[in-house]
Amino acid sequence: MKNFMDQDFLLDTDTAKHLYHDYAKNMPIVDYHCHINPQEIYEDKKFENITQVWLGGDHYKWRQIRSNGVDERLITGDSTDREKFDVWAATLPKLIGNPLYHWSHLELQKYFGFNGHLCPDSADEVWNLTKEKLATDELSVRNIIRNSNVEVICTTDDPIDSLEWHIKLREIKDLGFKVLPAWRPDKATNIEKPDFTDYISKLSDVSGINIKDFDTLKKALLKRLDFFNENGCSVSDHGVDFVYYYPADTATVNAVLKKRLAGEDISLTEQYQYKTALLLALGREYHRLNWVMQLHFGCKRNNNTAMFNKLGPDTGFDAISGYAPADQLADFLDALNISHELPKTILYSLNPNDDAAIGTIIGCFQDSSIAGKVQQGSAWWFNDHYEGMRAQMKSLAALGCLGNFNGMLTDSRSFLSYTRHEYFRRILCGLIGEWVECGQYPNDEKALKELVENISYNNVMRYFGF
Repeated sequence: MKNFMDQDFLLDTDTAKHLYHDYAKNMPIVDYHCHINPQEIYEDKKFENITQVWLGGDHYKWRQIRSNGVDERLITGDSTDREKFDVWAATLPKLIGNPLYHWSHLELQKYFGFNGHLCPDSADEVWNLTKEKLATDELSVRNIIRNSNVEVICTTDDPIDSLEWHIKLREIKDLGFKVLPAWRPDKATNIEKPDFTDYISKLSDVSGINIKDFDTLKKALLKRLDFFNENGCSVSDHGVDFVYYYPADTATVNAVLKKRLAGEDISLTEQYQYKTALLLALGREYHRLNWVMQLHFGCKRNNNTAMFNKLGPDTGFDAISGYAPADQLADFLDALNISHELPKTILYSLNPNDDAAIGTIIGCFQDSSIAGKVQQGSAWWFNDHYEGMRAQMKSLAALGCLGNFNGMLTDSRSFLSYTRHEYFRRILCGLIGEWVECGQYPNDEKALKELVENISYNNVMRYFGF
């Protein structure tokens, strides 16, 4: 029997152990998509207890605590931090096979030196140990990042954001890592949302451009794009239902937006025409700026209406969508490519059934400008577990070029989540080790070292140009 999550966790062959410990383990981390707060980095925040750093805003954990039949007051309500921690400690032992079990214990090992397992019997020990260590400077936000060997962080930022905290962080000479904004224009895209017109009014104010039609909207967004670009942004990120391709002429799109701004209802087709036009327009600008376009799709959000009304979005009530038409994705990319304006693009589907389609579509749009110009993104959200990561990499390897893969990101709101990169690298090395030891790939030291180090770090630095 193997020891619980020891140094060779998930490394089942000698080759895997060698590749992880000698190559992958010490490579720097580039977290090119996350949801952490740059203000907390600037202020070098210190957390009072493990609940604040672990459970605040973590809807992954909230979902599982709810699955354990816990009252919502103890999850997102007015209960104490200790009460919230205790219900998590009581839930965790039931999560065998769930990545949250592995992530939680990797974090306890790395940041707190706790090598046991969290359960109600050990809750007091873990609470007291973590509280004591979080009180030290070693676990301030900046030192967590430094001690995690992180070189670059890309946050998630709305076009109307002032980027105040990014600007202040850039002025710190000895910070030791980069914190860069990433452009997330979902509120300008989601024309069907109730708050769309209010958002467009705010965008008008911030940009200084009176948005009255699609042409003026593009001018406003272009002004904000250039502002983001001046402040170190080179990454966009879109959360869409699917990648739309409902082409329409400018007059039609102008009419759609004018109707919506006037408070009139628009049809589903008009909604998709607007979204297609905006994504295409932004894609061309990303190409001009040499940015990376990230497209996240395949999620059906806010499924529990009662809880959405109570808690709002991003609180644990989203699910995998079954509708992500591959033909529209291909046509969208082709529309940009035909005019030589397709930017570097990363595609993420929440539905693993889309992996094969994505693997074939990306092969249609590679060119000589950069290796792996169009990428399949890492296993995302409901897929970033052991089986999901292996499945995504095996599909990409079978249909594409795994050696050019950009590797892992946290997509997290927690400063302790950098161990997800360790988790990914262990799974990567385990998979490659299997292929080598069963004779599917040669035991070529130079080639293996290059594969592991590139997927862990080098590829993403080359691709994004950080």
